[in-house]
Amino acid sequence: MIHLKTQEEIELIRESNQLVSKTLAEVARVIAPGVTTLELDVVAEEYIRSQGAIPGFLGYKGYPNTLCTSVNQQVVHGIPSSYVLKEGDIISIDCGVLYHGFYGDSAYTFAIGHISEDVRLLLKTTRTSLFKAIEQTEAGKRTGDIGYAVQNFCEKNGYSVVRELVGHGIGKGLHEAPEVPNYGKRGQGVRLQEGMVICIEPMINMGRREIVHSPDGWTVSTADHMPSAHFELCIAIRNSGPDILSTFDYIEEVYHNIV
Repeated sequence: MIHLKTQEEIELIRESNQLVSKTLAEVARVIAPGVTTLELDVVAEEYIRSQGAIPGFLGYKGYPNTLCTSVNQQVVHGIPSSYVLKEGDIISIDCGVLYHGFYGDSAYTFAIGHISEDVRLLLKTTRTSLFKAIEQTEAGKRTGDIGYAVQNFCEKNGYSVVRELVGHGIGKGLHEAPEVPNYGKRGQGVRLQEGMVICIEPMINMGRREIVHSPDGWTVSTADHMPSAHFELCIAIRNSGPDILSTFDYIEEVYHNIV
């Protein structure tokens, strides 16, 4: 069941997503070699609560933390821990909030200090593929158009697309219909309608697309231990084209290692 949102609801979802974006910027202020992923989690939780909101991931289906912190070969859902970030790492930080009854959800992959050129290109390609996908988000298009945009661009550049994990609708639920795969065929899939709100989140691997699940029940990693990147934004579907509800601008005002 796809829940179409009213203009008032979209504005509330925008507020939640702007708060997520600002939370990731607070994390960006402190992210550096020598910082643990658990320290980043504390920063995020404290900021979210200071704004009168609730961490959207904490307790969701039993998840134990505010952030998902996925380092290097970890694709998504990495649990914050005593792991100390080091020069050359990359880390996907995925964050959600619940604010005024609606969820926000966004992710950004950070480079820790100087990273290798091949990893930098992985991040750049993944980020670019997200915006190519967003170009397809207008009423009348289909989810297959979004997936094709990601898949075509990334595979053309020599990367692989994770198939088992997808983007999603969002609103009063963190994960709503429809699913938004990062692969597909143009003109196929669910038709986009005015009032739909979706999260697009390419998860792109440097090596093969296969993934493995950790015994912790959450962490997903690449099967070949090659690096993976992940970026996510939230978009409201309009007849006139995309209305991006979250932003990387707050992050990139304070984080200068931009791909």
